[in-house]
Amino acid sequence: MRVGITGHRGLSRDVERQVRQLLEGAVREIDAAELVGVSCIADGPDAWFAEAVLKYGGELEVVVPAEQYREGLPESHWPVYDELMRRAARVHHTGKTASDSDAHMVASEILVGLVEELFAVWDGKPAWGYGGTADVVSYAERNGVPVRVLWPEGATRE
Repeated sequence: MRVGITGHRGLSRDVERQVRQLLEGAVREIDAAELVGVSCIADGPDAWFAEAVLKYGGELEVVVPAEQYREGLPESHWPVYDELMRRAARVHHTGKTASDSDAHMVASEILVGLVEELFAVWDGKPAWGYGGTADVVSYAERNGVPVRVLWPEGATRE
């Protein structure tokens, strides 16, 4: 079972705790021997999902949006990013250099093309910018990839 992730970054600690529980529960439902998690491993749900996949014995594939992607992520996330990259069974690249909205959307489109289901840590609202979670969910739905929304009841984005 190949599962991808998309989701909101910058969540509060309380929402993060709840989302991590939802992700772990969803990952545990899948036989680890058959699980391939596909992620861009950004800070937030991308990395939390990747960590859960590896924790429960699945395989991780990473989609890197751009050559400058890592540098565009918070420096505090770099050790987690580097560790997840080291543990990735396979890495896919977009061929983009700049880590911008276009590269992020192209990476998401590649990710959606690689999976049988998409987990979306999504509040159900429109994207704040091009390539946001809502855009990825819409792309998956247009392309026949089932989307499972994982959002804590009553939670809000900051």
